[in-house]
Amino acid sequence: MTNISAPAPAEIAADRPPAPGADRLAHNYHPLPVTLTSGRGAWVTGTDSRRYLDCLAAYSAVNFGHSNPQLLAVAHAQLDRLTLTSRAFDNDKLDEFAAALTDLTGTQMYLPMNTGAEAVESAIKVARAWGYRVKGVPAGQANIIVMDGNFHGRTTTIVSFSDDPSAYEDFGPFTPGFRRVPFGDATAVAEAIDANTVAVLLEPIQGEAGVIIPPADYLPSVRAITEQQSVLLICDEVQSGLGRTGATLESQRQGVTADLITLGKALGGGIVPVSGVVGRADVLGVLRPGEHGSTFGGNPLAAAVGREVVSILRTGRYQEAARRHGELLRKMLEPALGNGLTAIRNAGLWFGLDIDPAVGTGRDVCMRLMEQGVLAKDTHVQTVRLAPPLVITESEIETVVSALSRALDFSSER
Repeated sequence: MTNISAPAPAEIAADRPPAPGADRLAHNYHPLPVTLTSGRGAWVTGTDSRRYLDCLAAYSAVNFGHSNPQLLAVAHAQLDRLTLTSRAFDNDKLDEFAAALTDLTGTQMYLPMNTGAEAVESAIKVARAWGYRVKGVPAGQANIIVMDGNFHGRTTTIVSFSDDPSAYEDFGPFTPGFRRVPFGDATAVAEAIDANTVAVLLEPIQGEAGVIIPPADYLPSVRAITEQQSVLLICDEVQSGLGRTGATLESQRQGVTADLITLGKALGGGIVPVSGVVGRADVLGVLRPGEHGSTFGGNPLAAAVGREVVSILRTGRYQEAARRHGELLRKMLEPALGNGLTAIRNAGLWFGLDIDPAVGTGRDVCMRLMEQGVLAKDTHVQTVRLAPPLVITESEIETVVSALSRALDFSSER
């Protein structure tokens, strides 16, 4: 195996003058040195006029492809009619979106928000209110069980229960009321529950952690435990939901119906931010007017686009494509195990690839992939995530594998 040396990020970036105003941006991201200007399907084009195959899909926000014509047509039509009213008034798109989304997910009620972190914050507030008003937990004593390795967003409350130093260091003091246990260990969940526990919050598959897939009996076991203990189960499906794993919801693919489910990213079709919480009406119904809200949440443009996303998912076409192409990509990647990759994890078209340190870091491999015309994202030093738009074709998957074989120096012949 050849250890391919990739140019350091600074060296590549030095060959490309920074965009005007780049020095005015806060340094909270370390993007690959490519500037994108347009996209269609699974492809994006940079300022260098070069086309790149997008294998991140904006962390699954672009599940249905860049510039999806069906979604763009709805957005353009709504832009000419009405874009924002605030929730001080009703709009003619929100009720039908709520009905369609809850029907699709097999839930009863929808609380609209904008971003994934807002959805999680909303679910936390709802769970606490339910605990005090329904379960009878003493005021100020509610606790929520969360998982090691979790990622639910970047707000102060959410990073309060992160175990990733880059998420929480220097951002305290933190919000109390959370207990963290090992992911994938249902017994640890059971042991952490007490009389004041109102909810268990988890990702069915941990995305930011590197597409970490728990044992097959984990989620059903946690569901049984929470039902026995009168504790809510909150599944964060902001990344795993809406087709990515080959199902509309990953929790339902595992045979579990959660009490609350957070959704986002793909719900806006890569056009507008759309998120929220779906779930039981008796749980979301604890909110009273004025206790929670969002100026933009449920706006008519978002509702129109979200309603069309639901229509797309109802066909099942994208879920089936994620299953079929996920199997194909895994089969084509398996020759790299022990030859550049130390592990392959996937659910549908969602992959975590652990990179052999002898080859380099995840960032090193992503830089090499970029030079080969494929865009991906690293996480936790040695892992590369692949999550292409679900419109990717078999020939485009072959392009990904060919680029990765050169980045790792393995043979993709099978």
